[in-house]
Amino acid sequence: MKYIFVTGGVISSLGKGLTAASLGTLLEARGLRVVFQKFDPYLNVDPGTMNPFQHGEVYVLNDGAETDLDLGHYERFTNCVLTRHNNLTSGQVYETVILKERRGDYLGKTVQVIPHVTDVIKNRIHELSDESKYDVVITEIGGTAGDIEGLPFLEAIRQFILEAGAQNVVNMHVTLVPYIKAAHELKTKPTQQSVAKLREIGLQPQVLICRTEKPLDRDVRRKLSMFCSVSEKAVIEERDVEHTIYEVPLTLHAEGLDQLVCDLLHLETPAPDLADWRKFVERVVSPSKRTKIAVVGKYMDVRDAYKSIYESLTHAAADEDCGIDLKLIDAESLERGVDAQLKDVAGVLIPGGFGARGIEGKINAARYAREHKVPFLGLCLGMQVGTIEFARNVCGIKDANSTEFDKDTPEPVISLLEEQRGVRNKGASMRLGTWPTKIVTSTLAEKLYDNTEVTERHRHRYEFNMKYRDRMNEQGFVISGTSPDGTLAELIELRDHPYFVGCQYHPEFQSKPNKPHALFKGFIQACLRRQTGHATHALVDQESPRRAPERELVPQV
Repeated sequence: MKYIFVTGGVISSLGKGLTAASLGTLLEARGLRVVFQKFDPYLNVDPGTMNPFQHGEVYVLNDGAETDLDLGHYERFTNCVLTRHNNLTSGQVYETVILKERRGDYLGKTVQVIPHVTDVIKNRIHELSDESKYDVVITEIGGTAGDIEGLPFLEAIRQFILEAGAQNVVNMHVTLVPYIKAAHELKTKPTQQSVAKLREIGLQPQVLICRTEKPLDRDVRRKLSMFCSVSEKAVIEERDVEHTIYEVPLTLHAEGLDQLVCDLLHLETPAPDLADWRKFVERVVSPSKRTKIAVVGKYMDVRDAYKSIYESLTHAAADEDCGIDLKLIDAESLERGVDAQLKDVAGVLIPGGFGARGIEGKINAARYAREHKVPFLGLCLGMQVGTIEFARNVCGIKDANSTEFDKDTPEPVISLLEEQRGVRNKGASMRLGTWPTKIVTSTLAEKLYDNTEVTERHRHRYEFNMKYRDRMNEQGFVISGTSPDGTLAELIELRDHPYFVGCQYHPEFQSKPNKPHALFKGFIQACLRRQTGHATHALVDQESPRRAPERELVPQV
């Protein structure tokens, strides 16, 4: 087993996760079996309760783990399917240590950071190492070298290298080489000091990944090599890409990173086959056509809040040789009117979220898409607001609402899951992870998925209230996907609309560059048809099933 540790220096948000994912892409293309871990030094047990404005997107894994968005990069850029064992936070580490101490597992010893905390961290690496199905484990350490929260993780890595053997490990440090306009030169001092900080801890990087706006000339590379004690060929330029993050594996390959890492780890591999990846990047960079899509959300000031959605749109558009012009709209700005902002878009997407802020603006956007036959894709909360809008304005249920926004609403079209009523703790208490969905025959959903059962990832507390099913179905509201027992609505569509689809789950978590998700692909195709004037109505059975559920979801009491 071989190990790669990725640390970061100087500042945060340098792109360690993207760099690690890109290296994984290259190593997989060389025929190696790669797996990832992310160590996050914050004291939260997981990011599930963090505000998207602070942390960005919460990425959900198949087993229901709420994790850092970098795990989304790992899964998109490689064939990995990760679990909760691939993400470790300081909160989880200290929780484990304290529980062991309370049980008496330490046999009366004084519990300390070394060895007890560092042992928990090392054991997480060993858990993956013991699974012989991998060749390389890539572990990213969040934060920046010198952060007090990250010290136990760096110390654990120092110990781990000693135990695993230096010949089996590569330390890769992502750092900033800033360009100072006044001096007209790149400055190496921040990187020097960052590496010095790592050396104090006992870690010596073998590879420097240098984030920079300008090319690294020979003199800069030589200087970094000398002062950081790194081979000159291991000073890797990672310049800002011009068009898309999917260029990063190609630029790192051009710098020789994958061959360098294989040499350091004594791995004999063939040259990578990057033909499919290059083809995908070419379609993203130089599409033959473009389409404009409005994303109506609540966290528009933070691009990472909807990271997987934007990437899924890119995947689906590239599959159609199409570029995306995103129009990012704050939902609150639509509460007084929508025509001016939505009249020029080919499609409307409403993502997930929590809380009542901006809800009426989202409902207005859904109404505009329905009435003007604009392709619509609602994800989780997006499906729920589309449902509320249809109930109010088509079915005449004027007070239709969700108990999330009005717990006393007389018409709870969306209501709290029955098993959620007694929940008081917020962390990891929602309906999470992969659940099966049974697709109804003769629906648009069946045509899109080309399947009658799929599995999708969930993250929510509220569901469609099935007691409204028949009443809304009569007006053209079709539940085209349910839980296997038929009691939960998973997927909805409108009978007389070119593409009005909403899902309770998060399809964006299963889209990949060369394998776009079916719902996003159908959405982009519908947007393109609208642009060319070839829009057609969804092909759905006029007599869609009206099976009575075994139980109803009733409002919270």
